[in-house]
Amino acid sequence: MSSVNTSRRPFNLRPIYVYGVLILMAGIVLIPLVATALGGFKSVGELRTDPFGLPRHWNFDAYGQILASGRYWQMQLNSLIIACMTVVLTLAVASMAAFVFAQVKFFGSEFLLSYFLLGLMFPAATAILPLFIKIRDLGLLDTYWGVALPQVAFGLGMSILLFRNFFKQIPEELLDAALMDGCSYIRFFWSITLPLSRPILATVGIVTFVTSWNNYLLPLILLNSESKYPWPLGIMLYQGEYTSAWNMILAFVTLTILPTIIVFFAAQKHIVAGLTSGAVKG
Repeated sequence: MSSVNTSRRPFNLRPIYVYGVLILMAGIVLIPLVATALGGFKSVGELRTDPFGLPRHWNFDAYGQILASGRYWQMQLNSLIIACMTVVLTLAVASMAAFVFAQVKFFGSEFLLSYFLLGLMFPAATAILPLFIKIRDLGLLDTYWGVALPQVAFGLGMSILLFRNFFKQIPEELLDAALMDGCSYIRFFWSITLPLSRPILATVGIVTFVTSWNNYLLPLILLNSESKYPWPLGIMLYQGEYTSAWNMILAFVTLTILPTIIVFFAAQKHIVAGLTSGAVKG
């Protein structure tokens, strides 16, 4: 009678570590969001005593007052206008520039690309004074363009980098065949490159939209009229000299970040595909 030696496979702890880290990261992200949403249903006194618990009495007055306010919808519209202007200009300029860097060979291209990428090292706050002077000299203070154009300028570095990495994956043989058939660079970009670039267009568009939607500093410096304030400046309406209506602030923040969350989840597949393009060669 033969004996069969059976060996058990060692217990793999890696999935436990992976899921543990993922759950921890999800908790770090979700707990503040849930606490913010629940805070809008509480009174100011309850927020001070129990900021993270469930409301003892669900109070819908804060959300109701904000949704019934015309000022809230005006700020949402202002944010949407500025964000859409920023997205359209960023996609147009960054995609054309990245196509040149990816497909057209010319002297000094690497130096020029490095010059554009230097913008990644300097946030808008470092240039707020000269930026204010330049916008004033151009007569764009207290206008939508005065906010949108600087956002486009400071977002070009990352946008060009993402577009260029994606465009580099387009086979060179496709461009060579198109040029041999008499296709110009402009037609190749418009008719072939852009239709193939939907993932990266969605990625850059969503990142730019969210960045513009949440921008606080530039509108604060460059806008003077309350009728043109985007939603980040609307928080100041609920802050007094000695006290703040924190339940109104939390309800306001919850209602205003919902559009970005919805847009992000709607384009999630395109965002992942765009960010991972060019990450693996071969």
